[in-house]
Amino acid sequence: MTSSCLPEWAHALNNPPAGHFKQAPEQFVVVEQLGFEPEQRGDHLWCWIEKRGVETHRAITLCAKEFGVRERDVGYSGLKDRMALTRQWLSFPLSEPPMQQSLDRLAEQGIKVLSAVPHPRKLKRGSHRSNRFEIAIEFDASDAEQVFERWQRLQQTGAPNYFGAQRFGHAGLNIERARHLLAKGWHKRADKHGMLLSSARSYLFNLTLAARVSADSWHTPLAGEVVNLDGSGSFFSSADAALDELTERAAVQDIHPTAPLWGKGQLDSFAQAREVELHSVLQEQQLIAGLERAGVAMARRALRLRVLDPTWQRTERGALLGFGLVRGGYATAVLRELIAAPGL
Repeated sequence: MTSSCLPEWAHALNNPPAGHFKQAPEQFVVVEQLGFEPEQRGDHLWCWIEKRGVETHRAITLCAKEFGVRERDVGYSGLKDRMALTRQWLSFPLSEPPMQQSLDRLAEQGIKVLSAVPHPRKLKRGSHRSNRFEIAIEFDASDAEQVFERWQRLQQTGAPNYFGAQRFGHAGLNIERARHLLAKGWHKRADKHGMLLSSARSYLFNLTLAARVSADSWHTPLAGEVVNLDGSGSFFSSADAALDELTERAAVQDIHPTAPLWGKGQLDSFAQAREVELHSVLQEQQLIAGLERAGVAMARRALRLRVLDPTWQRTERGALLGFGLVRGGYATAVLRELIAAPGL
């Protein structure tokens, strides 16, 4: 990824060959996977929608208007790409299905309601378990063997869990906007959905991850590490287990090293891991101070993504990839280890 505002984050697999992706929304398909089913009863209507070329907040605005509800009462679990064909759940405080005229108008704007199921509660952020991707990539035929070898390597080691370029806005400009707002003092009126806060935290996380990738320690716990249990929101300190044991578990992707999502609170890491985390953001103390003043809570995020249920199908111009990622994982973090392309 190149930008006037963002660095080129270090690669786990150096020098990827040139390629392309996302030539059309149908070549970048994202399917949200809840891991459970709506209960088919209750005062909230959970709608399984398909959207093409529409980002999630825009879909919420359009649906809320058609269904006659407030935007703040619409529930969603995760944000999905705009330039893609995506399927995800939205919930509405409705006891009856929407009128067909409303569904037709939404379809004209790139949103199809595929099904609607009652449920007792509003859908909450982070409720889904994972996302499934079907992505077409293109590359020169002479690079096919190399790209496939990279694909196999990622299955063995996982991929660096970078936040994708879309997190930082066009040309990465959200970072400069975040710097300006946080220097003045964050307020919701200027950052309705909290995207600038998220951009700042994501940027700091990527700095630490890039430092760990450069040192080839992104997949191996350091002394004083806080680790994440794969596929869960569970984090624990390396003080609770021997480092050799953690290293063995990390080798089979049972656990992953982590880095901070900066905010108000204390770092849970210590020793070598803490030193690396502090040093990697040494030049960004003003940004960190702004996040602390904004009151966002310190959190952690895994440094590594495990590639779930991978499939590979060779095509005339490249390959069709299928894989799952835990919620919060970016498909572009996987793609950038395979090919060098705009947007990665």
